Amino acid sequence: MLKLSFCALPILLFLSCEEKVPETTPAENEILKAGIIDQRQQKDISFKTGGKDSPIPAENIPAFTALKYYPVDSKYRMQLSLKAFEKPDVFKIITSRGVERDTERTGFFEFDLDGVECKLYAYKILDIQDKYPGHIFIPFRDATSGDETYGGGRYIDLQENESGYYVIDFNEAYNPLCAYGKTTYNCPIPPAENTLPVAIYAGEKGYAKSH
Repeated sequence: MLKLSFCALPILLFLSCEEKVPETTPAENEILKAGIIDQRQQKDISFKTGGKDSPIPAENIPAFTALKYYPVDSKYRMQLSLKAFEKPDVFKIITSRGVERDTERTGFFEFDLDGVECKLYAYKILDIQDKYPGHIFIPFRDATSGDETYGGGRYIDLQENESGYYVIDFNEAYNPLCAYGKTTYNCPIPPAENTLPVAIYAGEKGYAKSH
């Protein structure tokens, strides 16, 4: 099961393939930071008060206060172009319950982090496209996975646009619903090709029932 947070990203139709999205100003970064902090607070409230719809097991909700996150850091917010495949291939993404789901490998993003070249593939899970048209799914692992963050990896959601430029904000990386203890969820497992060779100290940390 996916969390589908369709944040409204600007459709920059005026950009050619060679142009870059302008960098955000310090003031804009503060606004973005405040928005992410508010999203996190709202998520905590929904997990605490969601009852049977909360991914937190009922027996753990009384002790639950808040999820743990890295501090918001603009270093992990990148404006990148999607290198789309002319003929995307379809493969089977595997879920935590062993289900195979047809998934399109749409393209990839390339970026440099701390001097290390990184590559992330972007996918479309085909069985949700009717309900969520244009949803782009980026599951990934990094050097924090299984240590400071959930061993099953984390997710980022994007909404397809016509410019080919996207904001990849690792500050918004979140855990699959499987991370919180219930066994009823069916979460896609990040393909091995989306294992980053760096530590992403941004986004949601691992969950323990005592949090």
